[in-house]
Amino acid sequence: MADKVYPMTLEGKEKLEKELDHLKSVKRKEVVERIKIARSFGDLSENSEYESAKDEQAFVEGRISTLENMLQHAEIIDSSNGAKDEVSLGRTVTFVELPDEEEEEYTIVGKAEADPFSGKISNESPIAQALLGKKVGDEVAIETPGGAVNIRITNID
Repeated sequence: MADKVYPMTLEGKEKLEKELDHLKSVKRKEVVERIKIARSFGDLSENSEYESAKDEQAFVEGRISTLENMLQHAEIIDSSNGAKDEVSLGRTVTFVELPDEEEEEYTIVGKAEADPFSGKISNESPIAQALLGKKVGDEVAIETPGGAVNIRITNID
């Protein structure tokens, strides 16, 4: 079975590498220390501090494993390749919702670095799927959980 590829920008990859380094060099040590302290309290069967620290350790180790896998299978997006006037991975798209002309702007990135609150949406999201391959001036119907939304693309960077 082929490994999943994680498309991401160079900036996104660097951000994940920093997070991984922090988890390995700082957070992992903090959790181990919490476990040591909690063990010193005695009976582990009724020790909530110990259980909490073990849960955190499981989360940290899981995140480390996930990040290592994502970085190992990362594919850097080069938005300078491809048509300049077409929506693609790594490009920022500005569009207006019709008919009220409310403007929105999103950068289409890989799932690994998606952050809708920062204007970065996953290429796997319904909005990005509807926009990919479209050009300035195109009108697109986007199916969302709240119903269909019609938009017109006004700019691609």
